[in-house]
Amino acid sequence: MAEDFLSQEEIDALLGGGKKETKVKKEIEPFDFSQIEKIKKGGLPGLELIFERWVKIFREEVRRYIPQVNMVSKDSIYVTRFNTFMSKIPLPSSYVVISMKPLKENALFIIDSRLVSVIISVLFGGPAKPFKVEGREFTKLELRVIEDFIDTALLTFEETWRSLYPVEVEKKSVELNPNLVKIVSSNEKVIVSECLVDIDGYEAPIFFCFPNGMFIPIKELIHSEFSSNENNPSWERELKRKVLHTEVKLYLELCRKELKIGDLLNLEIGDELELNASKNKDLTLYVDNAPKFICKLGKVKNRYAALIKEPIIEKEEEEE
Repeated sequence: MAEDFLSQEEIDALLGGGKKETKVKKEIEPFDFSQIEKIKKGGLPGLELIFERWVKIFREEVRRYIPQVNMVSKDSIYVTRFNTFMSKIPLPSSYVVISMKPLKENALFIIDSRLVSVIISVLFGGPAKPFKVEGREFTKLELRVIEDFIDTALLTFEETWRSLYPVEVEKKSVELNPNLVKIVSSNEKVIVSECLVDIDGYEAPIFFCFPNGMFIPIKELIHSEFSSNENNPSWERELKRKVLHTEVKLYLELCRKELKIGDLLNLEIGDELELNASKNKDLTLYVDNAPKFICKLGKVKNRYAALIKEPIIEKEEEEE
């Protein structure tokens, strides 16, 4: 039986006792603060406003050939290092080198591969889900879709700048290899604008990337665009154009009758309802279910018409 008992050395080994391990002190290494990547939110104050305008104009244009686009929105604008930004872009993606004359440096417009695959899918009647494109190059069809998308984005981007500082946005090259689009050195800072495109509920990003010093010559103009309270004539014209082309539903209420549910259910084809409407009676014209005008019933040639007498002005509630 004595052989069944553990020795003291074995007990100490199980309980962590016995010989103490000698700890080796590690030498303290100097910390390299240059390795810390600090992301600064917000590039130039006025740049936020410029991209807010751009996404609205771009959304309307891209819907002409991709009606499944629900929304284009500005996600964030931040300052980071070029190599850090490029490392977050999935492959393959479409890298477009652009110039903004008379500004000297080049910028980048980048389309995420997931966005391309979703657009291809919905255009051919499929679901708004990305399919696998990693490990292969874009097909000719995908490249054609990318080209149309790029042209629309750049044309509307140039239009957005027109009222502030007219620039000529030119597409210099379209690359699939990120090593061929170094607009600045790897450690230099860039301003990145990240936007989101929503296609039937699926969101995929697109990016604009500018050298940090690209907008220095017009920094004051961009800042004044943000701080100025003056109306923008170009923006007013665009807003007026959209309002004038907005479709609304109109209907004229000839009379209002109350029926019991039983009487309503007993109505049959051929039953007549008397409308107590006359040419001398004031009628209400509704615009999208809201009463807007007092009218008279009339006729123009062989068509019924409504003569507007006066607008209906809703009384504002008195402040307490």
